[in-house]
Amino acid sequence: MPASIRGAGARSTSARAPKLDAVTAGAVDVARAALIEEVGEAQVGEHLGVRAEGDRVVTHVFATRLAGYQGWHWSVTVTRASRQKKVTVDEVVLLPGDDAIISPDWTPYKDRVRPGDMSPGDLLPPESDDVRLAPAWFVGDDAVDPLIDPTSVRPVADEVAIGRVHVLSLEGRDAAAQRWYDGDGGPSTPMAQQAPGRCRGCGFMVWLAPPLGSLFGVCANAMANDDGKVVSFDHGCGAHSEARVKRGPDPTAPPVHDTVTVDPVVVDVVTTDAASDAAPADGVTPA
Repeated sequence: MPASIRGAGARSTSARAPKLDAVTAGAVDVARAALIEEVGEAQVGEHLGVRAEGDRVVTHVFATRLAGYQGWHWSVTVTRASRQKKVTVDEVVLLPGDDAIISPDWTPYKDRVRPGDMSPGDLLPPESDDVRLAPAWFVGDDAVDPLIDPTSVRPVADEVAIGRVHVLSLEGRDAAAQRWYDGDGGPSTPMAQQAPGRCRGCGFMVWLAPPLGSLFGVCANAMANDDGKVVSFDHGCGAHSEARVKRGPDPTAPPVHDTVTVDPVVVDVVTTDAASDAAPADGVTPA
């Protein structure tokens, strides 16, 4: 019997290995009949082996023909009473072997959600003990009507924009800062490494309020990849407000020949003297 079958589904036993009972071990036909009655003959394969579970208790292992259950097997446990020859069936189960394809361990939903998984209409409430949030002590009393009790804290809190039940805790602030700094808006990206300048000196940088504003801001350059995103002061990109491109001198334009208009031409007239107009001395008559 393969090792994957011998170890699958084994019950806890004492240090002494149970003795294999000959009667129950030989009841292969009884085990097969019970299995066929339970799942149908088409799903039952060959008998793979038997193992002892206890005194007069053994498990017969059969191959399964279920589609998609590679490495699984049927286990039929049978037993008999003391000094009895009749074998009875305890249970019929389908168990995975070492090579079986099984589903991964269950992970709670809150641990499976990743950034970007939210869709319109989804709700992801924080845990009651979420360390990223802290109580906002200046939230005031919702039940107090400011028209009746003008001393209520709530209207004042709303006016100065602190009328919230919870605010970011120190742990939440530090976690966000570390996440932003290590992410695409930090200094370690290829874009930042080859940038002509840092975001701190960029005119498109909108600084946040302290304390996060001492290291981060929001990019407001519509042409930048990080437009509308939080970036660190030592981040950068090629769309920096002070970026310049070195250019060489413009080439000289080729000359243009005007073939349409008439250009005035000044001609110098050269006059000759009487000696030049005389006939040649050798008697040649000019044409």
